[in-house]
Amino acid sequence: MMTYEANIPNRVECQTCALTFAYKEINLLYEIALLLTSSTDTHDCIEKSMRKLKQHGYLERCALFKKKDEIKELELLLSIDLEAHQKKMATYIFGEGATGLAAASGEPIVIENIHNNINYLNKMGNISTRMVSYVAVPLLQDDEVFGVISANIGKGSPLNFDEIVRMLTIIGTLFMGSLKVQQTIVKEKESISELKTYYKEESQKEYKFENIIGKSTKMNQVFNLINTVAPADATILIRGETGTGKELIATAIHNLSRRQNGPFIKLNCAAISETLLESELFGHEKGAFTDAKEMRKGRFELADGGTLFLDEIGDITPSLQVKLLRILQEQEFERVGGSKTVKTNVRLVAATNRNLEEMVRKGEFREDLFYRLNVIPINLPPLRERYEDVKLLTEHYLQRFMKEHRKNMHISKPALELLLDYPWPGNIRELQNTMERIVLICPDGEIQPEMLSHVLPFNYQKLYMQPPEIPTMAPPVYVNTIPTPQQESVSDAPMTKKNLLELEKESIIQALVDSHGIQTKAARLLGMTARQIGYKIKQYGIEF
Repeated sequence: MMTYEANIPNRVECQTCALTFAYKEINLLYEIALLLTSSTDTHDCIEKSMRKLKQHGYLERCALFKKKDEIKELELLLSIDLEAHQKKMATYIFGEGATGLAAASGEPIVIENIHNNINYLNKMGNISTRMVSYVAVPLLQDDEVFGVISANIGKGSPLNFDEIVRMLTIIGTLFMGSLKVQQTIVKEKESISELKTYYKEESQKEYKFENIIGKSTKMNQVFNLINTVAPADATILIRGETGTGKELIATAIHNLSRRQNGPFIKLNCAAISETLLESELFGHEKGAFTDAKEMRKGRFELADGGTLFLDEIGDITPSLQVKLLRILQEQEFERVGGSKTVKTNVRLVAATNRNLEEMVRKGEFREDLFYRLNVIPINLPPLRERYEDVKLLTEHYLQRFMKEHRKNMHISKPALELLLDYPWPGNIRELQNTMERIVLICPDGEIQPEMLSHVLPFNYQKLYMQPPEIPTMAPPVYVNTIPTPQQESVSDAPMTKKNLLELEKESIIQALVDSHGIQTKAARLLGMTARQIGYKIKQYGIEF
């Protein structure tokens, strides 16, 4: 009984010491947590926290190691009391030394006496007599080691090994959590910067659905289809001849989709060499090839959460077709020169002017990829099938380039008819370039048909714009200079100039009727130029 009473003061004293120490430990962790949130410079905050641990006598020297990407090797991330050359030496392969053993086993490693233990490699150097023990604690996430925190321990440390392991585990978790937050912020900033750079390099003009000009029946059908399919995330294949506006349609689909606030990334597959196209699509790791001096994201990664438009999809090689099929099915890929799988959430809109069905038949394009791309096909009509839209587009580009080049002009009716009758094999792109040439070359005022000889293709000029030296009417062909009795009976009166003029007038009227009032077509029927028939119409006062 006396023994029990005699031990009571000692027990109370021990409990008081334990509570005091626990309070100091909690207070120290609280101070470190405040440090880690006090500045955006996480590395500086971690180093200050390590020095605070040293000041309180807990640890002699603390170091934080991080696992390298994709390889089982630790590199020194942060430490105190080390020179630059010492930091370079402090790398450990998994299983190498006490630090590497902690990473390989996923369990803490404790060395009681570093001066006689072969597992203590002392790569960082400078062992002092104050340093007696060494502890390395692995940092885990989802049962996988992503780093190690270690420390040397002096003779006067107030903690035992179990307490040190617990302390390092808590502090290491706080350190890594702060680093991950900083990495996330840096990654988001880089992503925003990359997108800004990309958009700066792209055309500054923003295209909206309303800016697609057209009121023809076929274009109205396209517009209705776009309104229907744009809100979904299904893959779309836009097909049409070159210059029909496939990129504008892709932009309209993005603007009308649920991803309109996400990035819209574009890539012309035919404009990049085969060796570089894979890197453009999927990105590359540092050192993947000669000029790969740093890691670079590809278009699929940049378009995460948005839309990726791949033009000329029919020009990609068979090897890339396999990789493209995989990303369409799995939404994942690897960068060039890397083995880490990257996840992405992208809506793909592809376009081509090639006959993919024929390419599939010849074995030039994978059949499974074709069906994966052709979920929703949109077929754009060529400009020659959009006769109603040619005038709208002509006026649109005329106004646009007049404003750009500070000119004032308008198109005459004969010149407009010539433009309307031209087949436009290059479609909208050719019409746009032609209108810019007209504005640049022609003087202010009215644009006449003969002015178009400088802007329309040579073959078209040769066929439909004959030079003015050609006579208005073909000369008469005389079969027999001596009239027969039958000929005399058909026409008693001789052919006069007045009769020839009336015949010419009737021929012009008939040609206009046959060509539905289009002067250029009527001129072709009569072997005239548009300028010549226009002059004759005014001369004879023909109204139509």
